Amino acid sequence: MIYLGLGLALLGPFGLALADERRRGSPRLGEALLGEALYVGLVSVVLWIAFGPAGLRPEQLGLRPLTGQSAAWGVALLLFFQLVYGPLLSRVFRGLGVRGFGGGLAKLWKLPPWYLVLAVAIGGTAEELLYRGYAIAQLEQLGASPWLAALLPLVVFAAAHVPLWGVAPAVSTFVAGAVFTAFFLWQRDLAPNVIAHVATDFVGIVLARQKAN
Repeated sequence: MIYLGLGLALLGPFGLALADERRRGSPRLGEALLGEALYVGLVSVVLWIAFGPAGLRPEQLGLRPLTGQSAAWGVALLLFFQLVYGPLLSRVFRGLGVRGFGGGLAKLWKLPPWYLVLAVAIGGTAEELLYRGYAIAQLEQLGASPWLAALLPLVVFAAAHVPLWGVAPAVSTFVAGAVFTAFFLWQRDLAPNVIAHVATDFVGIVLARQKAN
């Protein structure tokens, strides 16, 4: 059961992304909502395994009461991604002549704004729970080295972004994920990651759509 939970956490989002991309050419709201429901169901099963058969404690996943310090760290991470990493990434993409996130955004923007808000909230939260909180804690419990416990979920996290966004954006996601992973290993507090992840995606997907129209 423990290995099932780990497999679902690492490969489940990638499988959902592949299935979603196959129908993304002409996205339908009902199918998109079904995908989000399946994602929530996936996270629910993984957490049930984590706190049941696996015997993990919430604090091992970084699930702690939200504090002012956690919120401040979340804002700090958000500012880093918006003011430092994002502009630098745009320059790199332009210099290499890479399309970047445009292809994926064009597909997502065919869906209504309220759905994008929902998808951003679910996606950012789920990815931090699965790839940072649960996967790292579970691998550590199984005896994996700190490097493997951090690196394996990070690689899969980046790969899960290939179907929608492409290879170059997935590589940039690997770097951003490394920042989230390093911060989680330092603080063992998932709240700042969730705050920064959801807010960054909100700016890059939802607000960017409003500016583009």
